[in-house]
Amino acid sequence: MSQQAATAGQPARRDLANAIRALSMDAVQAANSGHPGAPMGMADIAEVLWRDYLKHNPANPRWADRDRFVLSNGHGSMLLYSLLHLTGYKDFTIEQLQNFRQLGFITAGHPEFEPGGPVETTTGPLGQGITNAVGMAMAEKMLAAEFNRAGHDVVDHKTWVFLGDGCLMEGISHEACSLAGTLKLGKLICLYDDNKISIDGDTEGWFTDDTVKRFEAYGWQVIPDVDGHDPVAIAAAIDQAVADDERPTMICCKTVIGFGAPNKQGTASTHGAPLGDDEIAAARKELGWDSPPFDIPSAIASAWNCQDQGAAAESDWNAAFAAYNAEHPELAAEFARRMAGKLPHGWCKHADKSIAEIDAEGAKLATRQASLRALNAFAPFLPEMAGGSADLTGSNLTKHDASTPISGDDAKGNYVWFGVREFGMTAICNGLRLHGGFIPYSGTFLTFSDYSRNALRMAALMRIQNILVYTHDSIGLGEDGPTHQPVEHTASLRLMPNMSVWRPCDTVETAVAWRYAIDNETGPTSLVLTRQGLPHQQRTAEQIADIARGGYVLKDSPGTPDILLIATGSEVELAVSAADALAADGVAARVVSMPSTDVFDAQDAEYRESVLPAAVTARVAIEAGVTEGWWRFVGTAGQVVGLDRFGESAPADELFEHFGFTTDNVVAVAKDVLN
Repeated sequence: MSQQAATAGQPARRDLANAIRALSMDAVQAANSGHPGAPMGMADIAEVLWRDYLKHNPANPRWADRDRFVLSNGHGSMLLYSLLHLTGYKDFTIEQLQNFRQLGFITAGHPEFEPGGPVETTTGPLGQGITNAVGMAMAEKMLAAEFNRAGHDVVDHKTWVFLGDGCLMEGISHEACSLAGTLKLGKLICLYDDNKISIDGDTEGWFTDDTVKRFEAYGWQVIPDVDGHDPVAIAAAIDQAVADDERPTMICCKTVIGFGAPNKQGTASTHGAPLGDDEIAAARKELGWDSPPFDIPSAIASAWNCQDQGAAAESDWNAAFAAYNAEHPELAAEFARRMAGKLPHGWCKHADKSIAEIDAEGAKLATRQASLRALNAFAPFLPEMAGGSADLTGSNLTKHDASTPISGDDAKGNYVWFGVREFGMTAICNGLRLHGGFIPYSGTFLTFSDYSRNALRMAALMRIQNILVYTHDSIGLGEDGPTHQPVEHTASLRLMPNMSVWRPCDTVETAVAWRYAIDNETGPTSLVLTRQGLPHQQRTAEQIADIARGGYVLKDSPGTPDILLIATGSEVELAVSAADALAADGVAARVVSMPSTDVFDAQDAEYRESVLPAAVTARVAIEAGVTEGWWRFVGTAGQVVGLDRFGESAPADELFEHFGFTTDNVVAVAKDVLN
């Protein structure tokens, strides 16, 4: 079949692809903003994939065994919106496309994930979409290994990715694609828009990598030099990709950016700006598209609609799952629970019991060790927990006793050797969560959270669960010096909307922080943990319950306190010691442990007043990091014992004394405030 030919009774395939081109250039023009080039260049590829291969149901965007589609080059968002409209997703009406990039409409400038919707992940920051997709493909492989049984492949779907030159230039794509090859993610299929154009023009001046050899070196199947405007060639390449179960596939599609715009195609001028009325008129003539803006001829609309075939695909899967359920009812129930994102029955009781046991132990541990203690208590009860570490497992202590590492040959497990790939690890964990069936967690040193920064931001932006274990949280790591001593990182994480940050002071607070992170389905959680050992703090049952409120009174004196000492993590011990010293001098000090400022801020005003009474203006905050952020708690009459400079290389005890994190200094600062 030639690229222009039509199947019996169907419009020509080029005309079907032109529907994407017309909608995309019209929407960008209406918004006077956007990126028409990629949608127009990839329209032929999209038509073949979405009409002939993609397993999806417009009536139920989230059914468990659908294929996942990720538009990694998210600036080409009108490609995705056009596809969703044409194939029959009810929320993506023509009105939505007419209001592309406008306030109050779901057709945002870059695709945005919404629970229950068809957009699988938020993309735009280049390289992260393909990395999320690696996480999705990992999830599919791990779930298949866990749940599939002979004759019953209830998990059997693919992850498809569109990506461009920019995604392959970003360093995160190297991290993720290297690991994808190692893990033999054979159901990950990428279609590369190889048009050699980016915003600055022809990429010959800055991107001359041999992409084929690069991905072959990763262990991928690479299909080069595919004509991205020939449906027959595209289909043949996809068939070849699907046939290889052992390797992820990169299909290199040679395309013309802005295809169909006679005076601008193949140039950077189509990348990120409207074509203009004159060029759109010329493109309509070039493409043979006679319909007015946003009008799709009925024959083309009918040929695009995938509702019937989507419903049939899901119906077939439902029948297969019913047969699976008849033979394996417990597995079926567990799979359904996991994909629904529901925690196991009895979780709350188990968590309460575990925290009580940890409190009874009264162990002095580094909170990184306390984190492992909590993982050993919680993870066996939660088979959906899957995690790993960026080559620091022995330091981050993320591998609990029930951990089973996965490999390319055996994906039945729950632990991932991520290697030194902090950014990739975090975005892959975003993909694990977005796929469904897993609660992901990962570990590295707190100072290396900077490498992961934009993946953290994307998790927060999407409000998805991702548990970040950050150890070696301050100058307390000692001799490795300022390169490894985070001083600004905890404060910067607290600034991120939707990011919950916990810096616990002992084993009990650490366990409560883990429980919060497991329960927190509306955003990522950072657990900021020490290298050095910290003493167990004595508490009542009421105080243990109040830890979950982010801040609480740990130590108090009769009557109204003279001064409030507010501390987190390793400095809580210091605050308690200073309160005892102040008491000996007749000063009534209240110690407030505040492991999570954002959770405390979310409490009602009455509770916050009971912990930090407004009448007590003498206040000192203590944290081995930058002071920014604490002034709102201590006010103009208070002081902060912190560290507004980088650290030094020396043993931890010497550093704490050198920088004033001592009982004597805290007492002196408190008395200065009181005076």
